[in-house]
Amino acid sequence: MKKIINLPKIAEPTIEQVLEEFLSEQMIKLKPKTASDYRDVIQLFKDCMNGYAYQSLSKAESALFEKHYNAEGEEHKEFCQLFGPDKIVENTGEFLGYFLIRKVMAGGEFKRLAGAVIKKLSKWLAEKAYILEEDASMGEEEGATAARDIPKAERAGNILYRAAENVIFNPDELADDDYHDFDHYTIGKVEPGKLWLEVYDESGKSTVGPIAVPKEATALLQKGWDISCAIARIRGKWKIVEVANVYPQ
Repeated sequence: MKKIINLPKIAEPTIEQVLEEFLSEQMIKLKPKTASDYRDVIQLFKDCMNGYAYQSLSKAESALFEKHYNAEGEEHKEFCQLFGPDKIVENTGEFLGYFLIRKVMAGGEFKRLAGAVIKKLSKWLAEKAYILEEDASMGEEEGATAARDIPKAERAGNILYRAAENVIFNPDELADDDYHDFDHYTIGKVEPGKLWLEVYDESGKSTVGPIAVPKEATALLQKGWDISCAIARIRGKWKIVEVANVYPQ
């Protein structure tokens, strides 16, 4: 006998409707330029949820999502057109910690604003009784942290990128122990002009360092942040030789 899955219903209101309500209220209070940036942030947040949030759905929710996402015409619906505001805050971390950094080509000021918008949105959701206060506090904290740290991480990433461009080396000429290919590495320790990164290989976890980097970068970086990079030991000294992004945690 086949197991019957009772599909949940489309939420009322949906995420899309709630976010439009939030924007409508904010538009009255904001200057035109700021209002436009708010709308851009919310659109990007929706893009993030529509693209990634389905991965954390329950089996029944996934069935509802697939039914409508794979449908054509008016029956086709995106994530934000199916689920309710209870799904918003659980996706702020993905938006601020990954999507905004890796997928969005924007300056540090816009990304700082994005953190502030998510903080305000989380508080507003609780005020409107769409979510619980304790759930809102998580989004508020993530938003405040992002507003503070994402611009620092972007500046640090730019400094590391410029420094790496000046390193001339051939990985094929290095011993295996002297090169770690491009990956995400967590900062284990920071000192002025020096970093230590946590590396995982067949033998487990180890710490590589000190890695020589500009002091301007270490003034911005923090222990626990991630760097997507490659590192090499050249003439006895570790250096970052390729850099993409810095991810504050």
